[in-house]
Amino acid sequence: MSYQYPPNQPPHGGYAPQYGQQGPPPGAPPQGYQQPPYPPQPYGAAPPQGQYPPQQGHYPPPQQGHYPPPQQGQYGAPPPQGAHYGAPSPQPHGYPAPPAQPPYGQPPHGHVPPPGQPPIGYGAPPPGGGFPPHGAPSMPSPGYVAGQLAPGDFRPQADALRKAMKGFGTDEKALIAVLSPLDPLQVAAVRDTYSKHLGRDLYKDVKSETGSYFRDGLLAVIDGPLMHDVECVHSAIDGAGTKEWLLNDILLGRSNADMNAIRTAYEMRYKRSLSRDVEGDLSFKTSTLFATVIRAARTEESAPVNPQNIETDVRSLQGRDVREVCAIFAKASNAELRALSQTFESRYNVSLEKHIKKAFSGHMEDALLQMLRSATDPAMRDAKLLEDCMSGMGTKDDRLVIRVVRAHWDRNHKEMVKRAYQHLYGKSLIERIRGETSGDYERLMVALLE
Repeated sequence: MSYQYPPNQPPHGGYAPQYGQQGPPPGAPPQGYQQPPYPPQPYGAAPPQGQYPPQQGHYPPPQQGHYPPPQQGQYGAPPPQGAHYGAPSPQPHGYPAPPAQPPYGQPPHGHVPPPGQPPIGYGAPPPGGGFPPHGAPSMPSPGYVAGQLAPGDFRPQADALRKAMKGFGTDEKALIAVLSPLDPLQVAAVRDTYSKHLGRDLYKDVKSETGSYFRDGLLAVIDGPLMHDVECVHSAIDGAGTKEWLLNDILLGRSNADMNAIRTAYEMRYKRSLSRDVEGDLSFKTSTLFATVIRAARTEESAPVNPQNIETDVRSLQGRDVREVCAIFAKASNAELRALSQTFESRYNVSLEKHIKKAFSGHMEDALLQMLRSATDPAMRDAKLLEDCMSGMGTKDDRLVIRVVRAHWDRNHKEMVKRAYQHLYGKSLIERIRGETSGDYERLMVALLE
């Protein structure tokens, strides 16, 4: 079954903006980054729709679409008559798919990196070369530009968080109520306000006042998308053994801009090469794939798909040469991966996903499938990944926390994941999680998905 996003729609790992941006009323002074753009709201509440002030590089919010019923057939069904390569199939029964959105998250006006440092999260070119030869560079997702904050006065949220932890005992429900509704830029603004307004470190305060998976979830939210990704990559390769699933979740299927942001932030924090660290923890074949991915040299989504190149790559995929397959997947845009999937099934009468499962195994199989599903159906991908955390004996709580928080950052995508889960498994994702968790941990996971 296929649940498809339109071309250029940012999936997981490409968080869509949540709020609109419109100018101030006639005669009103312009709003600054730290000026309240709207009347005071209850702490933790999202601002009224459309009341973020205009910011350079920001775009209107996505319209809330409906998760479509499943497509007939499998991955890679040939495109309909007249459709271009890489386009998703039309939605049946009149259910609209969410509209494609332009990239989001251009750095705020006046953002200049320190001397000698590349711009974090702004589509910085990979080492030793310029931008990919085809397509305009994408903009980073919200939360992937260092220092970018939501506008507004976040002192009420900072005060509420401090009150929840001050004195004897901790008000865990208040922590959830304040933090769970925030988008990436709001979280950054709350953390910044907490530091400047109260002279304390929110991350350290929460870490000292909470515990277990509840604490892990709160700290992931406070870190924000970029730095949590950096911490996850470090956790995946630190110490004995490697968490291949975590490297897959964080590094595969990402835009060039987000990958450049992750690589730059990792290397600034740990003073080590991300590529060398990851390569050193993987086998030769998968290390080659990840080294290419980390270079962030994918074709941009703005570039048109070349049918002749697709035909050539499809023949290479059938040949099963690991290095060729990895090179094709690592350089392809999501639109090109969709075109490869469509053309492969049309030519060989078998889905590309089934071919990968037959031709590869282990971490290589998982990695290629993750990249393919990120392009063809990110909502279905995440629904399956979440179920994987809960199926079998025991709950994989560390995976569940990370995957719920990552889905939470993009509200439109989160709703589609919940619909996909309902369709795939015939049950509510939230109710499934309720049955696998308890206490404050349960309440946080549910709040992040609501």
